[in-house]
Amino acid sequence: MQLNDGGRERAGFKGGAGDCVVRSIAIAAKLPYMQVYEDLRAANQNYADLKNDRLAKRLNNKGSSPRNGNYRNVFHDYILGLGFEWVPTMKVGAGCQVHLRPNELPDGTLIVKVSKHLTAIVDGVIQDTHNPSRGGSRCVYGYYIKK
Repeated sequence: MQLNDGGRERAGFKGGAGDCVVRSIAIAAKLPYMQVYEDLRAANQNYADLKNDRLAKRLNNKGSSPRNGNYRNVFHDYILGLGFEWVPTMKVGAGCQVHLRPNELPDGTLIVKVSKHLTAIVDGVIQDTHNPSRGGSRCVYGYYIKK
C-alpha cells in the first residue's frame, strides 16, 4: 500500500472528498488530476443533458461536479476510452471469487472496483489515500486493466 492522492493536493484541493474515481483514474492513466476532474464534470453534465432517467435528474439537482458523486453509467465509458478493458470478477449468486490482494489480481495497471470505492493498483501495489483492502478480505467486483 502506497499513499497517493493522484495529484489532488497539487491541483489545489484541500480536505477530504469522495473523489476516489477521479483519483484512481488519474493515477492509473497517468493523467493530471484536474484534467480527469474536468473530463468527468463534462461527462456528468453531458449525461444529465442527454438522458431522462433517475441519474440525470440527480445530476441536474445536485450539479455535475465530481465532488457530488461519480456514477458507473458515466465513468465506465470514460475509462474504456482511455484504453482500459473491463474484467468482471463476480457473478450474481456466486459469492466472492477475487479479493483485494496482489496475488489474486493480475500484474500491470488496474482500476479496481470494490463496494462503494475505486482504487488504483500499479504492479501489485495499492495506490490510495487509505488502505481499502480490509486486511485482504475485501471483495473485488471487477477491474479495469490497461490494454
